[in-house]
Amino acid sequence: MASVNPINYGTPRRESDTQVMLEIDGRSVTVPEGTSVMRAAIESGIDVPKLCASDNVEPFGSCRLCLVEIEGKRGYPASCTTEVAEGMEVRTVSDKLNQLRRGVIELYLSDHPGASKVETGDVGDDELLRLARDLDVREVRYDKDGRNHQDAVIDDSNPYFDFDSSRCIVCSRCVRACDEVQGTFALTVDGRGFASMISAGTDSDDFLNSECVSCGACVQACPTEALVEKNVIEQGMPERSVTTTCAYCGVGCSFNAELKGDEVVRMVPAKEGKANHGHSCVKGRFAWGYTNHPDRITKPMVRDKITDPWREVSWDEAMSFAVERINGIRDKHGSTALGAITSSRCTNEETYLVQKMARAVFGTNNVDTCARVCHSPTGYGLNSTFGTSAGTQDFDSVEKSDVILVIGANPTDAHPVFASQMKKRLREGARLIVVDPRAIDLVRSPHVAAEHHLQLQPGTNVALVNALAHTVLAEGLENRAFVEQRCDVEEYDAWREFILREENSPEHTAQYTGVPADALREAARLYATGGNAAIYYGLGVTEHSQGSTMVMGMANIAMATGNIGRPGVGVNPLRGQNNVQGSCDMGSFPHELPGYRHISDQGVRDIYEAEWGVKLDDEPGLRIPNMIDAATGGTFKALYVQGEDILQSDPNIKHIAAGLAAMECVIIQDIFLNETASYAHVFLPGSTFLEKDGTFTNAERRINRVRKIRTAPGGYADWEVTQMLAQALGYPMNYGHPSEIMDEIARTTPTFRGVSFDKIDALGSVQWPCNDEHPEGTPVMHVDNFVRGKGKFMLTPFVPTDERANRRFPLLLTTGRILSQYNVGAQTRRTANRLWHAEDWLELHPSDAEVRGIKDGTLVAVASRMGETTLRAKVSERMTPGVVYTTFHFPETAANVITTEYSDWATECPEYKVTAVEVRPCNTLSEWQRRYMDTRDQMQRIEGNQSVRAPDTVAASVEEASDDDWEPAE
Repeated sequence: MASVNPINYGTPRRESDTQVMLEIDGRSVTVPEGTSVMRAAIESGIDVPKLCASDNVEPFGSCRLCLVEIEGKRGYPASCTTEVAEGMEVRTVSDKLNQLRRGVIELYLSDHPGASKVETGDVGDDELLRLARDLDVREVRYDKDGRNHQDAVIDDSNPYFDFDSSRCIVCSRCVRACDEVQGTFALTVDGRGFASMISAGTDSDDFLNSECVSCGACVQACPTEALVEKNVIEQGMPERSVTTTCAYCGVGCSFNAELKGDEVVRMVPAKEGKANHGHSCVKGRFAWGYTNHPDRITKPMVRDKITDPWREVSWDEAMSFAVERINGIRDKHGSTALGAITSSRCTNEETYLVQKMARAVFGTNNVDTCARVCHSPTGYGLNSTFGTSAGTQDFDSVEKSDVILVIGANPTDAHPVFASQMKKRLREGARLIVVDPRAIDLVRSPHVAAEHHLQLQPGTNVALVNALAHTVLAEGLENRAFVEQRCDVEEYDAWREFILREENSPEHTAQYTGVPADALREAARLYATGGNAAIYYGLGVTEHSQGSTMVMGMANIAMATGNIGRPGVGVNPLRGQNNVQGSCDMGSFPHELPGYRHISDQGVRDIYEAEWGVKLDDEPGLRIPNMIDAATGGTFKALYVQGEDILQSDPNIKHIAAGLAAMECVIIQDIFLNETASYAHVFLPGSTFLEKDGTFTNAERRINRVRKIRTAPGGYADWEVTQMLAQALGYPMNYGHPSEIMDEIARTTPTFRGVSFDKIDALGSVQWPCNDEHPEGTPVMHVDNFVRGKGKFMLTPFVPTDERANRRFPLLLTTGRILSQYNVGAQTRRTANRLWHAEDWLELHPSDAEVRGIKDGTLVAVASRMGETTLRAKVSERMTPGVVYTTFHFPETAANVITTEYSDWATECPEYKVTAVEVRPCNTLSEWQRRYMDTRDQMQRIEGNQSVRAPDTVAASVEEASDDDWEPAE
């Protein structure tokens, strides 16, 4: 399935319509024009010695080992920097070449320990030692007692890898990987001659405190074990590998999980991965240790009341307990009292089974997913305008973009591998517009700068996109030919009349957005006239009261300018979790069956009624907020939650807690006791991505395989647990393997008609739609026609949010993510990533800090009309005055205790990005935090054991709170 040592072709692949024929070692070879001699040789099966060359960076020509002889050329040119030519005759082996290469190896070994630090007696992961062995270099003629670097201190500051400069040959592969692949430019070569050394470029000169983002590109590039994973040093070299898919963000990186025996030694990004092309970030590359964390719950648990300690039971006992509760509730209150929440971290197959169980076994459409609180407006907005609820392009499309418009997204932190691809295109000349109230890294970072940063006020996205469109239309910059050919012209004319009203002009909307009219007009002109223009957006678009309206507004302007249907353009949501796209595709919304088909459609219901053997309800069910409201109202009694933590991730968590506390049966299926489990009656151990087979679908609609490496400590993958519960409830759900579930998905879902595990294994991945019309998938959508037929322009009036700053709450809070942590932090908080971000911080502008007497590190209370929480302040010029920012990765912060009940008008996606707050210095936890922590610890006790929770960072730094009694209800 994967190789521990994949082929290194030495230089990147070149694309050209012109083919060049040459002869290498007597063998005829044909390659594209621009290909290096080295790559041409290796592609034809002829190995060429090399140390400085790697196929993910441009050739450098420093190691002098790849020398070749070329007929008619003097000397011995480096094959990595020499391009092929028609009729060229190349020799890669001769006595003279061997002599030169052996001499170079001896020079390197004269200042090298001479043995692998990974495995004694073998070459380990050291390419230099491997070459010495292959070239039969047994002795070094040079005196090793002379000047050398063998007493260099090892930099072990990074928690995941060491830097041992005594092994470094200054080949610059690590520097070039940091520059060309990652785009951080954190590494450099200091000094000259003998004094040359790789440096992290900081005063402290160590990796941990440098600008290094620990993506692992340098470690992967290093040929001499100068940079090597601590795990590899401790466990030794891996023996085999299995290709799987990362379980963090929506980029969907492919990894080779490299194993020794059955233990994972390291995760190496797969060069064949079509989403990541061999790159990674700190989370996917290194932060997988949570899968082995002692906090893992490995046995089923039950309890009669949420104030009781948990009792460990057998799987049969747990299922019997759950079945008795569910049947009792259904008999007394009916199926409408039951519901389920699917997971955006589990596989497509597992998510499909949960919604199937809700509909076919529980007998209800009360099923929802975490996309409700993140990208549900994407589905609504793009479906309304284009006819499909997903992004339009593959990630590689950005390489054809001339203008990139990033709205409400922070790719370098939330989608770092795609951000690196984007930054590479920006360094090549693409121009950037950033729309964000915060100065994200893309606004200015090494060799990248936004041409325009529209620093708008939170909650005014729709006013801004209307003003952009107004400029395009008023100045005659629209693509009328595209509109007339591809869109509904009558609807376009109505939209045009609406947009050209004075209320949508940049001058008028500036009073809301805070963006100067001239700056906005310049950005609009660039988007409309700068060539291929692509929009990439995130939760800063969707998590608003007008989230759906904003998505439609972006679709409108893309259609008006003709930026749809070819590489380099499009409207592209950057999905937050690894399978949030898949969870939506699989029918996790209460009004839709798989493939985004409405539950009221009799023809669609007929398909599933025949497949599942039951009669389906034709009325949409309850969304997550409706379930909680119904629970507090006494009509919703039981909830099955797979792999989500709504008590941390959803807004107004006091209300969430009250709803959960009112239920008679809450079943949690997860790998850790999460916050929601505080209110659960049944806990079913879940499985990680290393412990299951299946598929994830990333933000570009790419379906990637997830492959089982080991058995979950609880004994079952998540799909098996769901199947066991369905069977215990009397439903004949009998799958032998997740491939059978995908076969059912393909039988019943038109966009997945051609998908199968066999096809994915053969092609590497496929992007839906994959069917008879597109048998190998669809990288770019809407090429000739929109899925809905004609593109539909939607009117997008700006309606200011009801949540506004006032005298009592004069600041606006917006939330987001940070690179080292992920979502609610259940995974990353249980890894060494805590070294970079050990707690949530509140960023605020220096002027806002000064008037409140707040300095860096001050403990502050953040209060809204909903509640109050406590965290530390970070004074930052990134913020605009009047706006503050925090992350939500740590449950002890309870950031969502202050977010409001306001939500998107169409989808009820919460308005996380706009909360009116006040900030003041304090020296104690908020009342909610004190009571919540005390109650949570009580609710998560396991009979005969200590709590399995990690220590609270904020709680440990302030005075002890009183132990007041508290009931977890509003």
